[in-house]
Amino acid sequence: MFDPVAATAGYMAQLSPAAHARATAYTQGGHWVLLWSWLIGIVVAWLILRSGVLARLGDRMERKRPHPALVSIAIAFVFSLLDAILSLPWSIYAGWWREKSYGLNNQILTAWLSEHAISVVIGAISSALFFLFLYFLIRRAPRTWWLWAGGLAAVAFAFNFLLAPILIDPLFNKYTPAPPGPVRTAIVELAQQNGVPSDKIYIYNGSKQSNRYTANVSGLFGSARVAMSDVMFKKGADISEVRGVVGHEMGHYVHNHGLWLTLFFGLRALVGFGLTALIFPFVLRLMGARGIRGIADPRGLPTLTVVTATLTLLATPITVAATRMAESDADSYSLTHAREPDGLAEALVKTIDYRASSPSRLEEILFYDHPSVEHRVRKCMGWKAAHLAAAAATARHDEDLEKSMNSAASR
Repeated sequence: MFDPVAATAGYMAQLSPAAHARATAYTQGGHWVLLWSWLIGIVVAWLILRSGVLARLGDRMERKRPHPALVSIAIAFVFSLLDAILSLPWSIYAGWWREKSYGLNNQILTAWLSEHAISVVIGAISSALFFLFLYFLIRRAPRTWWLWAGGLAAVAFAFNFLLAPILIDPLFNKYTPAPPGPVRTAIVELAQQNGVPSDKIYIYNGSKQSNRYTANVSGLFGSARVAMSDVMFKKGADISEVRGVVGHEMGHYVHNHGLWLTLFFGLRALVGFGLTALIFPFVLRLMGARGIRGIADPRGLPTLTVVTATLTLLATPITVAATRMAESDADSYSLTHAREPDGLAEALVKTIDYRASSPSRLEEILFYDHPSVEHRVRKCMGWKAAHLAAAAATARHDEDLEKSMNSAASR
């Protein structure tokens, strides 16, 4: 009789204890990276604020009496660039050196820096546009701006999801339709069975940056697509694994998880901005800022980012819970429609390199944006056991029915 617990243990045992220990060290170290990133962000914001560079920029521009929107854009853009420059040593450590030391990064430093520079420019432009509208709302509705800002954040998230596969992702990787062959045939068949456009499934050269065995879904509405890293195939993914993984990503696509998460992030932002409106004056005094005329003054942007970054960090358990629910739902979709429990389990085991398989329940709740690998594999094996039992019951029923019919015929 099939034992899902033993089968799960068998999958976990495919990696050596040393490999599991390395993955655990990487994952738990990532929790500290999250905390240190927040702390360094606060220090950098404080340095920029106390340097007075933003205040001098604002004063110089206001003497020329420009439109307030221009002041907001200029200060937000300059702040984003200064933040990136001052944070660069930490970014190199967390984004390149640490990944390299765990064998997850394939790039030389200059290549990583080139892509990081592109990300910084995109981020600075996006931030400038976002804060342009945010400060407009604060000026026009000083008491209720945070209510409107939640909607603004939702729109910003939606635009990011919508435009990422069209304008941003191609700057970093090459995306091509799955080439003719057994893999494409399996993908097209699965897509057609589930009402997913087969031309929305791509392979990209993810091995250019990383050894992570991964796939993703990005975009909204017409721009949505499923993309698989070529690492999957370089690590020997078979048809059952591809079907299991693509079935998971199709679950995100069919159930509109991108849209639901956009709404969630908008609601989270609404609550966060409401708290920001209350906390901002206290944090402004705490940071020793002078000459800033309240939250509507773009010169106080470093203080605003300190507050929002802190609230975002504190909201981490809620944020990861929302994404974890979407990932679990996508697993269920894959099992129900791709019907490849072993294929999905095999794929999940290959992600243990960068995701510890068996965290404590508290660690999973606080930090994991996916269910743990062990829980996901156990779910696959539980599904397999239930369907094996159902298939056996059906076979016994058919056998009994056939015997009954033969007995009746003999009489």
